[in-house]
Amino acid sequence: MSQSFDEITAQLRNRHRKSAWLKWVSMGALALAASFLVMFIADMLVKGLPAFQQAQIQVEVSYSERSQEMPPAAVSEDVHRLVSRGFLRTLPRRMRDNPDLMGVTRLEWVLADSAVDQYLKGNHSALKESQRPVIDELAKQGRAELKFNTRFFTSGDSKMPELAGIAAAAMGTVMTLIVTMLVCFPIGVMTAVYLEEFAYDNWLTRTIEININNLAAIPSILFGLLGLAIYINFFGVPRSTPLVGGLTLALMTLPVIIITTRTALRSVPDAIRQAAFGVGCSRWQVVRDHVLPVSLPGILTGSIIGMAQAMGETAPLIIIGMVAFIPDVSVSFTDAATVMPAQIFTWAGEPDRAFVEKTAGGILVLLAVLISLNATAVWMRKKFERRW
Repeated sequence: MSQSFDEITAQLRNRHRKSAWLKWVSMGALALAASFLVMFIADMLVKGLPAFQQAQIQVEVSYSERSQEMPPAAVSEDVHRLVSRGFLRTLPRRMRDNPDLMGVTRLEWVLADSAVDQYLKGNHSALKESQRPVIDELAKQGRAELKFNTRFFTSGDSKMPELAGIAAAAMGTVMTLIVTMLVCFPIGVMTAVYLEEFAYDNWLTRTIEININNLAAIPSILFGLLGLAIYINFFGVPRSTPLVGGLTLALMTLPVIIITTRTALRSVPDAIRQAAFGVGCSRWQVVRDHVLPVSLPGILTGSIIGMAQAMGETAPLIIIGMVAFIPDVSVSFTDAATVMPAQIFTWAGEPDRAFVEKTAGGILVLLAVLISLNATAVWMRKKFERRW
């Protein structure tokens, strides 16, 4: 039965109305997601930027035998509770390393206690009422200031917020990712090349492909349990080290690299392979001299994204013990270490309010690194990608 012109027009109007509704709903969802992202970044900036500043006060420091035995005696009684205990603990070592300091009294800018730091930043502070006029007077004289917190980038963890830094976690992250890349990149690329270029299409290869896809989707904490059972309990790899952390993250990153490498290999036109076969190349020569060089940008892009994903993981590393208190930077792959996400997790659980800004500051550093890695992957894809 034929429809009238009015009925067809009504149906088209209804379709256009639904299409417009779907368009506005999609735009609203994108706007909502963007607003949440902006709110998150803004909140991290507000809370995290103060972590890059640290209070310092200028006081008279007396280097004497008495202050060597009792470090608090090196400063006057009215300010010794305002000075960081971490600074006072270094005085005996400084006098042993530099005997010429003995008997010297001089004005120095020293690290202030975290309570002073929070007070100068306008946050809730544990300073006593009797101490606040002293800080106000020092600030009025220009002897109490907020300065760039170099210690945040050069020192390891500490139970004193003013001494806590991210250097040990950053080095642990780098060492862990080195192990991860050295293990999963060659194995992942070779596996992908075999499955895509050499393996026959049979039930065994299809089973392997299904399991690889499944491994890319399982919760990351299961890889931590696997690393604990295999590497630590069975092979005896030292716990809480970059070595076991890198091996565990390699298990998690391997499926990602295999899948992205296979995608890059599939993007190479068959005409290139056929041309190479036509001039007498063997299958291995075709892959080595023609397919891999052309697909390398896609392989590297996928690998960088896989490394960025591994860098942000916390759950599997918690299982293998990489949440230890690490005050010093690790120098070996078998030394105890932590990573940046685990360090942020540790700071987030500290009761001292000063660690709130440390947590947000660590998140900002981690976000900056992750954004840089993803931007590098995008740049490499845009620069070296070939369109056929």
